[in-house]
Amino acid sequence: MKRQRGEGKIGCIVSLLVFGTLAAAGYKAFPVYYSDSELVDACGFIASSSARKPVETVEREVRDKARELAIPEVLADRSTVRVVKSGSGEAGTCTITLRYKRTIDFYGAYQWTKETDKRISKPIFENIG
Repeated sequence: MKRQRGEGKIGCIVSLLVFGTLAAAGYKAFPVYYSDSELVDACGFIASSSARKPVETVEREVRDKARELAIPEVLADRSTVRVVKSGSGEAGTCTITLRYKRTIDFYGAYQWTKETDKRISKPIFENIG
């Protein structure tokens, strides 16, 4: 009987290269996805607390949050954030629409464009007692 040594050096090296590549891609992509998610969550909070605020103030708060999260695409163009308040009397709706694209550069080898097209709509109530 011949003895076989179950060495898997090539498989181990390939696995390490794949894992390293995925880790490097995640290192570039995770901050972009995380900051976009944080902005959408913040817009939900801003929209629900916009009862007595004018539309311009709500839009400024969204842009301030984008500045805090380092999302320059929101700050570059005025059409990326749209705020609409509707309703009459004591109740209404605040709708914030985010529409922008961010490019993730994977070390010069590949570029991925992530599109954000979200519409956050929250009810607002003026007299909650």
